[in-house]
Amino acid sequence: MPFFEMIQVEDQQQAASFVVNRLTKDINEKTLHSLGLATGSTMIPIYKSIIHSSLDFSQVTAFNLDEYVGLAPTNKNSYAFFMQEHLFSKKPFKETYIQNGLAENLESECIRYENKLTECPLDIQFLGVGENGHIAFNEPGTSFDSTTHVANLTDSTLGVNSQYFDDHEEIPTRAFTMGIASIMNAKQIILLAFGEKKRQAIEALLGDEITEQLPITVLKRHPHVTVITDIK
Repeated sequence: MPFFEMIQVEDQQQAASFVVNRLTKDINEKTLHSLGLATGSTMIPIYKSIIHSSLDFSQVTAFNLDEYVGLAPTNKNSYAFFMQEHLFSKKPFKETYIQNGLAENLESECIRYENKLTECPLDIQFLGVGENGHIAFNEPGTSFDSTTHVANLTDSTLGVNSQYFDDHEEIPTRAFTMGIASIMNAKQIILLAFGEKKRQAIEALLGDEITEQLPITVLKRHPHVTVITDIK
């Protein structure tokens, strides 16, 4: 029987406190060995609270959901850079994995990353959700059976992401991403969604339909999902 938990919060700081408490419990109970992480503005307050907590990740391996194709880890818009800036440089992990944006062979990089996930199954995966219902960079229409792959980003996603790039910079149109099947293999999923722009996606998750046109709806098939949101 699927376990679906809705946590209503007043703001992102309250959400961050909930996350820290959940992670503290799992680390104390020695049930957290592998953690799937996300990027983006939704995660920044979460990572700030984690940094200022007493959480010890020295025995935890971290995996990131996605990375832009063509961006070096030193590029300020790469997700490798984001993770270093907001978490990894301040809270050491046992190991950290993120797809190599400069990989010469994209297919081989996808296989390498998926194999790592198989070797070290995720205990918890953090997720955000796009306005069009995408999870990670699994855009509408992505197969529920997909594993780590290179995604072509939609105009909707590119429009949202453009705020992070200078006008003269070219926004990557492709990204490595864990596939939907990769995400669904996690033992627990924690989805965070804030603001009215995410209402349609959350309502789709709470509705009856499960469709590849709204990737978030696949979470209804997962055995243990927690949704943290300020949407009422």
